[in-house]
Amino acid sequence: MKTVKLVELAKTIRSKNAGTDKITFDIIFREKEKYDLVRKSGVITKEKMAKLFGISEERITDFVEFDPAYAIKFTIQRLKPSGSFGEGDIFGCQQYPPLLDIEIPME
Repeated sequence: MKTVKLVELAKTIRSKNAGTDKITFDIIFREKEKYDLVRKSGVITKEKMAKLFGISEERITDFVEFDPAYAIKFTIQRLKPSGSFGEGDIFGCQQYPPLLDIEIPME
């Protein structure tokens, strides 16, 4: 089956702070067709994101497919608050790279 990487389909893939205790991830598409392809593929789910990031599902506090914006968004609970000693990404903006290479099956 032919696949395409998520980074080739999405307009925006990013992570950022959602307060001091959470990081949110956004996957946003320009075209409804690309959004629908990814959403319907079942490749991006709460369970699969937990596995991809090596965390428990309980750390994912929100998971939303937001049709009006052609966006998929999920939020994870940080282990340490942003800026605390030993926490390595104060802005949460360096957490998204595992999403880039996700393979999406083409219909």
